[in-house]
Amino acid sequence: MRKETNKNIFTIVLVCLAGLLAADKLSAINPVRIDTARTQLVIPRPALESVPTPLVKSASDPIDTLDTVNEHIKVILYADNTWQYYKTPDYQKVAGVFENDWKENVTNPYGVKQEDLPTSWSIWLVDSLDQYHCPFIGDIHPRGKFGPRRGRRHQGVDLPLKTGDPIYAAFTGKVRFAKYMSGFGNLIIIRHENGIETFYAHLSKMHVKVGDWVNAGDVIGLGGSTGRSTGPHLHFETRYNGFAFDPQWLIDFKTGELRHRLFVLKKKYFNIYSNYEQDFEDEMKNDEEDKAEDAEKAAMKYYVIRSGDTLSKIARNHGTTINALCRLNGISTTTTLKIGRRIRVR
Repeated sequence: MRKETNKNIFTIVLVCLAGLLAADKLSAINPVRIDTARTQLVIPRPALESVPTPLVKSASDPIDTLDTVNEHIKVILYADNTWQYYKTPDYQKVAGVFENDWKENVTNPYGVKQEDLPTSWSIWLVDSLDQYHCPFIGDIHPRGKFGPRRGRRHQGVDLPLKTGDPIYAAFTGKVRFAKYMSGFGNLIIIRHENGIETFYAHLSKMHVKVGDWVNAGDVIGLGGSTGRSTGPHLHFETRYNGFAFDPQWLIDFKTGELRHRLFVLKKKYFNIYSNYEQDFEDEMKNDEEDKAEDAEKAAMKYYVIRSGDTLSKIARNHGTTINALCRLNGISTTTTLKIGRRIRVR
């Protein structure tokens, strides 16, 4: 009797929680997208931080399923008082990202011009429903980084492995491409709800087909050396609107950790000469320079020239020199001082 009461209380609490969370999640069903006609950015709202992530699957049998305000999202209750979200098979049908520019026989189905894109996007990578798993943990080959290589564009990273090593889906999504392609070998492309596509190339075997819905952490294939390859490795790419950017902006492959929950993707990252290691250092340097500049601006002091003022008088009253005043203001000792004008004194 006591066990049944606890179950009922647990169910009531989750019903309330599910309603609140699903209401917030409704906006996240629509991924980041660009209205090219208006150049308008639409960004999904984040899920509530109070939701435990990731939600651990229970080994126990499910005992109940609860509806939410979104008919495509359910809450599954387990006998050991654990729970998780579940997306129905119809969920993907309501997400426009899996319909627009959807072609299953080309690697780049988009017709977007880079000059028509905004300068940056804010993209949610994970939330209470969608999680992350490193596709393969390891060191990037010294010659396998994002950037130009032997006169060609190398648009991803190369991770050495052994033939047969499992390759995992990085994020939840739908398989758009899964077949052999010259250069890539056996290639799988997964499109994710936020609009990002991930590429997994040179596989020895593919365990998914076009149209399959996969979750982060699902084994989608096995590592290999098919296509243009000098040895077993995973060639991994991240693209947005068909444009590749360095996957290291998202993933630390040495540790397998995701670098961001919310990622600001900048258009300049699409430049083949742009890579995480160099740009990150440059951006850190720019941040330091900006802080120094802000500190300098904050220390600036100005004085409004009054009748009877001279450079000598102003310098004496503000503890500086005539030469310093001339240098700060780009004037000479013979410049006529105009009443009401500002002069920098520090």
